[in-house]
Formats: sequence, structure tokens, C-alpha cells
Amino acid sequence: SNAVAGESALDRMACGLGGKLVLPMIKEHIMQMLQNPDWKYRHAGLMALSAIGEGCHQQMEGILNEIINFVLLFLQDPHPRVRYAACNAIGQMATDFAPGFQKKFHEKAIIFLQVIGALLQTMEDQGSQRVQAHAAAALINFTEDCPKSLLIPYLDNLVKHLHSIMVLKLQELVQKGTKLVLEQVVTSIASVADTVEEKFVPYYDLFMPSLKHIVENAVQKELRLLRGKTIECISLIGLAVGKEKFMQDASDVMQLLLKTQTDFSDLDDDDPQISYMISAWARMCKILGKEFQQYLPVVMGPLMKTASIKPEVALLDTQDMENMSDDDGWEFVSIGDQQSFGIKTAGLEEKATACQMLVCYAKELKEGFVEYTEQVVKLMVPLLKFYFHDDILLTNSTSMPLLLECARVRGPEYLTQMWHFMCDALIKAIGTEPESDVLSEIMHSFAKCIDVMGDGCLNNEHFEELGGILKGKLEEHFKNQELRQVKRQDEDYDEQVEESLQDEDDSDVYILTKVSDILHSIFSSYKEKVLPWFERLLPLIVNLICPHRPWPDRQWGLCIFDDIIEHCSPASFKFAEYFLRPMLESVCDNSPEVRQAAAYGVGVMAQFGGDGYRPVCPEALPLLVRVIQSPDAKTKENVNATENCISAVGKIMKFKPDCVNVEEVLPHWLSWLPLHEDKEEAVHTFNYLCDLLESNNPIVLGPNNSNLPRILGIIADGEIHEAIKHEDPCTKRLANVVRQVQVNKCL
Repeated sequence: SNAVAGESALDRMACGLGGKLVLPMIKEHIMQMLQNPDWKYRHAGLMALSAIGEGCHQQMEGILNEIINFVLLFLQDPHPRVRYAACNAIGQMATDFAPGFQKKFHEKAIIFLQVIGALLQTMEDQGSQRVQAHAAAALINFTEDCPKSLLIPYLDNLVKHLHSIMVLKLQELVQKGTKLVLEQVVTSIASVADTVEEKFVPYYDLFMPSLKHIVENAVQKELRLLRGKTIECISLIGLAVGKEKFMQDASDVMQLLLKTQTDFSDLDDDDPQISYMISAWARMCKILGKEFQQYLPVVMGPLMKTASIKPEVALLDTQDMENMSDDDGWEFVSIGDQQSFGIKTAGLEEKATACQMLVCYAKELKEGFVEYTEQVVKLMVPLLKFYFHDDILLTNSTSMPLLLECARVRGPEYLTQMWHFMCDALIKAIGTEPESDVLSEIMHSFAKCIDVMGDGCLNNEHFEELGGILKGKLEEHFKNQELRQVKRQDEDYDEQVEESLQDEDDSDVYILTKVSDILHSIFSSYKEKVLPWFERLLPLIVNLICPHRPWPDRQWGLCIFDDIIEHCSPASFKFAEYFLRPMLESVCDNSPEVRQAAAYGVGVMAQFGGDGYRPVCPEALPLLVRVIQSPDAKTKENVNATENCISAVGKIMKFKPDCVNVEEVLPHWLSWLPLHEDKEEAVHTFNYLCDLLESNNPIVLGPNNSNLPRILGIIADGEIHEAIKHEDPCTKRLANVVRQVQVNKCL
């Protein structure tokens, strides 16, 4: 329709030209339209407001209060189409400006209540079913992007309203057969439960009987969507409240799902219940854990069938294109010479969901999923070249290390065969994938696979190909930075261009982090054996840590050298001439991220570095102390860097005690404890503290054990902040220290 085409055009203009140019021009027209007595103008004005939010994000954010207060007035408009458009505007802005939208209005509790209250009131608008349903849809948008802590204060009132509306709409379904509003109300309940999680427990018994009743009785063909949404709602509520509460209904729910699953072959291919069922089974798997394994034979057949859907594709010329209707479900991309490549999108979302569910089963059930790993791998690996749908690509790459974990139980030979089937495809995908979001996930997945498989998983051909690809990624990184600097000198350069360039830079840096991930996995698996291969990348990594480079380059360059020191020492010292001086100079860098990477490097030099690094320790100590004693050392942005410095001092004293005056440094180090932000470094620090206490170190204990209250306070603080996982052996050591103090009457 013209209206939809107009909305799409406005959206594209706002995104393309930017809010700075578009908003002042369009705002005047919208305000005039909203004051027009003809409902069509008011409707169009509100729909236009919905369309420009994404493109005018920055400019509209500052006047969001004013806009929302104005839009809320139109929920009382005499014409239902205008009320519908007002719901649309609120829902769209709740999504476009999330979570700032919700936070902004939470600070002004009256407005927050007004938004929720107005939507709930509109859901009770008996003048129009469509307006009621769209108000519920807007509430879904508002709650699903609302931080949990913000929604909880309003939860009781919100849930009770939703329950009363649900009861009323259930009665209407029985009496009149109307279902549109009930479908959206059920999804609203699911969205609220999903957001507030365990806080939904007190309301569980209010909703579950009615929801089970719908699933049990809504068996007519025209109620398929309602039944599917109710199945989704039940599974989301179960996930929110947890296994203990849900178990009272788990058996009934599983029987209802099993009955539907058994009748799966009778369902039409376009039955909306199918995608809801697939997602619900995965949530049930998360709730039940290992107990879900017994249901796999029932769910895997239909799931694999959906995940194996092959889309229709076609190559059409311009004349053929003209004969295609928009309603045929085809999307086209022009490939020149008056030709277009088309793909029928029907079934792609279902295929993506099914692939995600397979990943969920592999992740939750681990070795319990081993019977299905081979067929799933044979499905997933070819889909690494499935360029029609990014979510499918992302899901498939995520699945690889999880499937290897599942296959471990079958022994090394089976595991190796599976890895050989994956490995070439993953490396080729890293070299050819054009989308950075997908590429980063494939790279991350490949690194995780190396972690699972370990030493020997890559042959010489793999290393050769991978080395060339990583070299290309690093060279592209530097080239892109240079191109962005050229664009900053262009006469058209402005704030909007800078915003776009910054987005490009963030994307490039994210790929750099994944290069670091892959190198980390290779160094930790192959140790010093891989250093000759790494030498082809060395000049590029050295370039990353040059002083003139942006801080993310220096951060990740240092992280790569940190891994070399940690996993390839003492052989790593042959590269010391390239990184040692930059690393020491970076300990006091202006960027906390760079300081953290440098401090970690000093710590692993002391811990793993061997004799070659001994002279570094006394030189690094005063630099570390300077960072720790800085007035703003414990601020939010600095605390992780500071804790890495404290940990590095501890490692120097523990592993290279003859390089520093331990008796002089130890009291200071004790005064800097505890650590609780950087969990990994907290474990190292507490382990060293245990070493000192178990050896009755007189400096740590103090005269007449006077430091014990302070030490117990450090241990208690670590426990409060969950600095150490309960299963970590260090926890037992700390508990023994506390126990000894309790039983020793002298202490």
C-alpha cells in the first residue's frame, strides 16, 4: 500500500540522511498533522513518528519525554485507527530507544506508570479488538527490553491487570470465538515472566491452570496460533520460575507437548505451532536438564526435518521479475546484466530456530546428546556456506565446539573423525565470510574447537592456510584504519560520518579480538612448538603495540604477547626485544585496558618466564605500585587494571622472591587486598595468601597475630563478592584458615 511504502521511505531517509537533517524538517509536518481534525492525518503523523525513530535516534533521545507525553494523549483519541497508531508509536520507540527509554521513564516514576497504565487501559478498550491487541503488542515491546530491576516495583499491579484481562478474553473466546487480543495477552504474560525471572514465582499459580486449559482445549484449526503462543508462554514461565516451582506441572505439560509432537505429521507445513513447539522443547530441556534426554527420540525427528529445509532459489531476468507478486514470499538481489538472484524466504525463520534448538540440546545435554552428533554435524557443516540467513550461519558456527564436547564420550578416534569433517570448512569460512558479525562468531568457534581438540589438531596444510588468512586479516585491519583517517580529512566529514567510521572501527577491533582468540588457543595447545609458524605474523603484531597505534590495537597486541609469555616460555624470550620495552612502558598507560594487558604480562613473566625475565621484575615493581597507589585506582573504569597490577606484584613475590625485597613489599601488598572484580586474578592472589598463612609467615600474621582480623575480613569480602567459585580448591584452603582460627583458643 502507499502508506506502507511511505513509512519505509521515511525510515530509509532518516537512516540514510540522519536525524540532524531529517528531524527538523519532518517534526513541523508531524505536529501539524497531529492537530488536524481529520483522523487520517493524525494516524499518518503517528505512523511517521514510529518510522523515523531509528534514524533520528540521537536527536529524538533528548526530547523523548515530550514526545511520549504527547503520544499518550492519542490513546484517548475518538478514532480507533489513531489509537492503534499511538500504540504502534509507543511500542516502536520502546524498541528503538531501549533500554534508555525504560530507564528514562523509570527515573520519573509517574511517567513510567503512565506508560504502563495507559497501555493496560487501552488493552481494555472495548471499542476495537485491533487496538486492544496492538496495546498488548506495545506492552510486549516495552517489557521485553526493560531491565528486570526497573519492572519489579510495578510488577504486582501489572500482573494482576494482565490476569483480569486474560480471564475476560478467555470468556470472550468461549462465548464469541474472538481470539486476537488473547493471543497478544498471552505473549505479554510470557514477556513479563521472561524479564522478571524468579520474581514471577508468586504469580505462577494464578496463570498456569488457565494456560494449561488453553493448550488442552484449543485444538481447532483456527486456534493454532493461540495454542502455539500459549505453549511458548508456559515454557517461558517455567524457565523464569525454575525447576523446583515448575515441577508440580512439568509432567502435565510434557504430556501435552508429547501429544502435540506425536500428531506432528498431521500438522500442515505452515502450522504456526511448529516453531513454537521447537522453541518450547528447548526451554523444557533447559529446565529439566539431564532428565530431558528421554524425550529426544520424540523431538529430534521433526526438529531435524525443519532444520533440513532447503529454500527455493531462482535466477530471473527483469521480465520474469515483473510477473512475481510481493506476496509470493520471494526476496531478490540484483546481480547485474538485468538479472536477479531470488530466494523464497518461507521456512527460513523456522530453519534458523530449529538450528538454534539443536545447539541448545548439545549445550545442555552434552554427552547425553552423543547419539545425534553425527547427523547434526553432517547437517551443520555444509550450512557454513548458507549465505541466505545470518542467524543460521551464526548458529551453525556456534554448534561446532559444543558437538565436539558431546562426542568426547565416544573416544579420541570418533572425536578426531568429527573434527576432520569440520576443520577445513571452518578455516575456509574464516577466509571467505564477508559479514563481520558472522565472521567473528566463526573465528570464536574455531578457537573453541582448538581448545577442545588440543595439540595435534592442525596439520601443516592447516597452519599454512590459517597463517595466510590471519596475516590477511591483520593487514586489512591496518589498511582500514588508514582509509578511515583519509575520510576524516574529507570536506564532507561531520559528526554523522564520524559515528559511521567509529562503527566500522568497532567492527574491525572485534575481528582483531577474534584473531587474538585463535592465537591464544593455538599457543595454549601447541606451546613453544608453534613459535616458528608465528614468526610470519610477528611484524604485524609488533606494529599493533607501537606507541602511535590506537589503544585497542595496543591492548590486543599486548594480549597476544601475554599468551606467548604464558604458554611458550622460556622460549618466548627470543621475542623479548620486540615487546619487553613497550610492555613496561604500557604499565602506566593512559588507557586502563592497555594497563591491564601490560600488568598481566608482567605477572606471567614472573610466573612462567624463566631466568631471562628476572631483570624485568625489579624494574616493573615501582611502575605497578604507581598505578595501584593512584588516587583513582579503584574507580569503575580503573579497577580491573589495578587488580592486575596487585596480582602481578604478588606473582613477583611468589615466583621471583629473590628479585625484590619481599619483606618490604609484603605489608603494602596485604593492605591492597582484597580483589573481587577480576575473578581470575583473585584466585591467584588468594592462593598466595594461603601459601603465606599456611607457612605462618610472620609479616602477614603480624606481631602476636595482630593481622588476623584484617585477614579474616579479606577472606569474608572475597566470599561476599563471590571472588572464588565454591568448587575451586582455593575455597577449601581459605575455609581451613578460618577453621584453624576458630578452634585455636590462643587466637
